[in-house]
Amino acid sequence: MALHHTLTQDKLQYQVDHGHLEKSEPNKFRSGELRTEEMIINIGPQHPSTHGVLRLEVLSDGEVVKEVVPHIGYLHRCFEKHAENLPYNQIIPFVDRLDYVAAMNCEHAYVMGVEKMLGLHGQLPKRVEYSRVLVAELNRIASHLVAIGTYGLDLGAFTPFFWIMRDREHILRMLEWTCGARLLYNYIWIGGLFYDLPVGFEEKAREFIQYFQPKLNELEKLLVENKIFIDRTADVGVLPLDLAINAGVTGPMLRASGLRFDLRRVDAYSVYPELEFDIPIGEGRMGTIGDCWDRTWVRLQEMRESCKIINQCVDRLLSDHKRTREFDPQALVPKKIRPTKQDIYVRAENPKGELGFFFRADGKSDVPFRCKVRSCSFVNLSVLPEISRGALMADLIAILGSIDIVLGEVDR
Repeated sequence: MALHHTLTQDKLQYQVDHGHLEKSEPNKFRSGELRTEEMIINIGPQHPSTHGVLRLEVLSDGEVVKEVVPHIGYLHRCFEKHAENLPYNQIIPFVDRLDYVAAMNCEHAYVMGVEKMLGLHGQLPKRVEYSRVLVAELNRIASHLVAIGTYGLDLGAFTPFFWIMRDREHILRMLEWTCGARLLYNYIWIGGLFYDLPVGFEEKAREFIQYFQPKLNELEKLLVENKIFIDRTADVGVLPLDLAINAGVTGPMLRASGLRFDLRRVDAYSVYPELEFDIPIGEGRMGTIGDCWDRTWVRLQEMRESCKIINQCVDRLLSDHKRTREFDPQALVPKKIRPTKQDIYVRAENPKGELGFFFRADGKSDVPFRCKVRSCSFVNLSVLPEISRGALMADLIAILGSIDIVLGEVDR
C-alpha cells in the first residue's frame, strides 16, 4: 500500500510539473482535471447488440459516449429499383422483405397504396378487410415480442427471450396456415387476399388470445417491472417530444414521448374506425417520459390493444361476415394493373412506425415509374446520435435496442 501511494503521488507530481494539472493541496486527488484520450470504437457490423449489419462508429471518452455515427448499407438489396422494373402485383414478395419481422403489415400498407391508385379504396368486401386487420394485428404482436425479447437479451435477461419465442411460434404457425410461408407471406393481394382464411382460423385466433393475455402479465412482472431492467432503462436515452417530432420519429418511439399519434386513428384506414382500442403513451412511470423503459412499456401495452382488436375481428368474421361458398377473396383482384397517370403517397401504422409508399404512375405501363419507401426504422434510427450523446457505453446498447430497428427496412 505504501509503494502504491508513493507511485500515485509521483504520477500526480509529474503532471503538475509538466502543466497537465495545477498545483493543489498535498494528497488531494482531483479526478475532473485528469485528461483521458478519446477513442474511436466500432460496434458492428457483426455484433449481437446491433440487431443486424449496423456499424456504430463511437467517439468515446473513457466510458462516456461523446458522439455516435450509424453506418448503414451493408444489407442494401435495391428494393426501390427492383420495384421500378416489376409489375405492381409482383412487387409484394419484395415488400415482405422490408420489415421481415412484420411482413403482413408491410403488405397491408403497400396494397392500400396501389388500390387507392386503382380506385378500389373502400370497395373491398368487409370480410377481406377484417381478415387483413386480423393477420396484421397478429403480426404486430409477433413483431413486438421480438422487440421486447431481444431487448431483454441485450440487457442480460435470458429467460424472457425463450418465453417470447415460445409464444411467437404460435403466431407464426397460424400465419403459415394462411399461405404456407413462415415469415414472408405474399398473402395480402391488391384487391383482396391470396386465399380466404382457413376453416377454423378464427376459433384458433380466439384460443390464442385467451392463452396469450395471461402470458403478457407474466412478461410484465418478469422483465418490464424487474428492478435490474428498470435500473438499466429508466432515465436512459430520453427522447424529448419536440425532438421526436422534428426528427420525424413515429410509432411506439413517438408515443413513448407522450404524443397520442397512431395512423390507425389519424388516417382511419381499413376497418380500424369500426374497432375499439386505446393508444398507449409514455407516462414516465419509472423515470422520464420518453426513456427506454417507456418505449418498452408502450410496446407491451400495444400488444394488449392488439388482442382487443383481434377479438373484435373474430367476432365480426364469425357473425356479420360469415364464410360462404360464394365468397371469392380474389373477386376484385385486377387481371391487369395499369393506374392512370398520378402521384400518390399512402401510409400505414406498422409495429415500428409510419411505413409509407410513394408511387408515380405514367398511365401507360403496369410497372411503377417511381416507387419510394418511407421507412420507419430508417427515420427512427436517425435520432440515435442525439439521444446517446453523454451516455455510458453500456447504455448505448440499451438505447439502440429500445429503437427496435430491422435492417432490411433501414437499408431497403
